[in-house]
Amino acid sequence: MFQGFDFMRGLGTVINVALLIFGGLCGLLFGKKLNERIKDTLLSVNAVAIMMLAVGGVMQNMLSLSDGKLSTGGTVMMIVSLTLGGLIGEIININALVNKFGEWLRIKSHSTGDDSFVSAFVSASCTVCIGAMAVIGSINDGVSGDCSVLIAKAILDAVIICVMTASQGKGCIFSAVPVAIFQGVITIIAVFAGGFMTDLALSYLSYVGNVLIFCVGLNLIRKKQIRVANLLPSLAIAVAWGFVAPLI
Repeated sequence: MFQGFDFMRGLGTVINVALLIFGGLCGLLFGKKLNERIKDTLLSVNAVAIMMLAVGGVMQNMLSLSDGKLSTGGTVMMIVSLTLGGLIGEIININALVNKFGEWLRIKSHSTGDDSFVSAFVSASCTVCIGAMAVIGSINDGVSGDCSVLIAKAILDAVIICVMTASQGKGCIFSAVPVAIFQGVITIIAVFAGGFMTDLALSYLSYVGNVLIFCVGLNLIRKKQIRVANLLPSLAIAVAWGFVAPLI
């Protein structure tokens, strides 16, 4: 709807953060009126919805039609990116750093009595930060001032965070902080570096990013948790693969 209009650089991220907070506040007010049984159902269906969206994104990048037949591609890239990225992430232990940041936010927001604050913050942050829309939208915003992708993402994020906040608590609202940092940094880089991402690199980013989003949805409905934050280096490896592959 807003495609083709030139706005102030960075406006897309501002709108995204604002709608995310608005959605979270609506979920917080809405969630207070719900009992635990309803919250559990909302959490479960939200997890399924996140996983289905992720599956759709993976299939879009994995499958291609050739001579009337479906074929798969990029599986080696995905496996190597996830394996090597997971190894790097575990050595650094990014998950512990994210949890520490979540604990700091819990203290600063006077939410020390909320035991689910950190897990809600981590789950929500991974859901709304990881993905091609965040990267592509921020690049478009920085290069040309076109924030149409980020506005579309902002609307989706508002709905997702509204439901997640209603079921998990106000920790989800603070996912606005990493969104502002992540998208803001990419936008600033794009302003000076231009359209530096190739189509293949973006495709691989979306591919692996949706796998991580699927893991986030899986974490919402099972006890044994996948440390998704420790898999974040996989995104950088996937992007690097997209740049190097055409040269081999």
